[in-house]
Amino acid sequence: MPCYARFLFLLLCLILLGECKRPKSRKKRWSAPAENHKPGTPLSKKVADGTKARKMKTTHLLRIDEHDFTMRPAFAGPAVPVGVDVQVESLDSISEVDMDFTMTLYLRHYWKDERLAFPSSTNKSMTFDGRLVKKIWVPDVFFVHSKRSFIHDTTTDNIMLRVFPDGHVLYSLRVTVTAACNMDFSRFPLDSQTCTLELESYAYTDEDLMLYWKSGDESLSTDDRISLSQFLIQKFHTTSRLAFYSSTGWYNRLYINFTLRRHIFFFLLQTYFPATLMVMLSWVSFWIDRRAVPARVSLGITTVLTMSTIITGVNASMPRVSYIKAVDIYLWVSFVFVFLSVLEYAAVNYLTTVRDGKDRKLREKAREQTLPCTCGMSHARTMMLDGTYSEADANSLAGYTRASMAPEDVSEKQERMVVHLSLDTEPTGTKKKGIRGFRIIQNTHAIDTYSRMIFPGAYILFNLIYWCVYC
Repeated sequence: MPCYARFLFLLLCLILLGECKRPKSRKKRWSAPAENHKPGTPLSKKVADGTKARKMKTTHLLRIDEHDFTMRPAFAGPAVPVGVDVQVESLDSISEVDMDFTMTLYLRHYWKDERLAFPSSTNKSMTFDGRLVKKIWVPDVFFVHSKRSFIHDTTTDNIMLRVFPDGHVLYSLRVTVTAACNMDFSRFPLDSQTCTLELESYAYTDEDLMLYWKSGDESLSTDDRISLSQFLIQKFHTTSRLAFYSSTGWYNRLYINFTLRRHIFFFLLQTYFPATLMVMLSWVSFWIDRRAVPARVSLGITTVLTMSTIITGVNASMPRVSYIKAVDIYLWVSFVFVFLSVLEYAAVNYLTTVRDGKDRKLREKAREQTLPCTCGMSHARTMMLDGTYSEADANSLAGYTRASMAPEDVSEKQERMVVHLSLDTEPTGTKKKGIRGFRIIQNTHAIDTYSRMIFPGAYILFNLIYWCVYC
């Protein structure tokens, strides 16, 4: 082949090769600005997207796949120190019947796990939600003596995990727990109760995990707006000690203690004042005529039934304890006073009936007698009494013997009795004793008179002793 033919052939090959490469170069040069460039933004000042710039996942950065997180940090070494602090958000309820309380709190744990250390040029921590918690080791803290508890999950699980470059970890969660509280109701409702929320590791003994309050007493913080309708929150404080189980060993246990003092005003209005008014109402019967049987009996029965209702209502809202409470003492003593007022009228009514029977027999004997009295006035005195004689005249009969005279006029509608009163030769002291005994037995309204003073005085004395002892 001639030389010029070879030259033309090589030139044609170079031209064809250049035409094949040119479209690819042009496509690459014009596609890049269309994809990355924003109108009005210089190409030299592009802002890097951190999520796109990071070339490894979080699990790779924390090296989660390289370690066994089912085992605690520093396994087979010294115990892992785990600091705890608590912020009480609310104290929701106190139940005397169930003997428990419900509390909502933020529970935070602090420890160091060198397996989670990661390189960082800015020394900033990384914060995660609850999804990472299932992949790493966290303390197995639980609430001792808890009845119910749950982690809030609105709008997502209220769990926060914060990891620092040196391996320090903060684990926080929002929990509502209902725990038992041993209450002593011997002074109810003038009592104070101390309840305790206890935290402890479930699996790790003190040789594997050392649980402690991170900042002492300052590890517990409360909201100033916490309040209860029946209690005054007096004090929150923390303590810690070791708990021993015979089958597993010693465990670190943390205590949140708080003291509650009950408000008395509610029980004054609902229990003490009504009971006192019922006792005072029962005293009204002492001023009612002893012959008004329906009025006094109905008043006594009403006060007794009302006191029974008050006692039943108080016990219905209390646990069935085997000891006497302070409110029981007050209510039952008040019930006894009301019951005694009913018995007092029963005694008055009985003595009145007995006296009326004796008077009836005396009138019958007066009718049977026909001979008038012929005794001279120098040795005897006479007195005319009808069936409605006054009590003052009846009292003057003591120390004399009785004899009858014939009626002055049989046709008179109102019966009269003639009583022979002979002078008694007994000594003066003996005669006074007879008069006093006659007044107590025969003048039955005297029992009401004494009750008007004895019942209020005894009840006032009881109240003074009661409130001095329990307040």
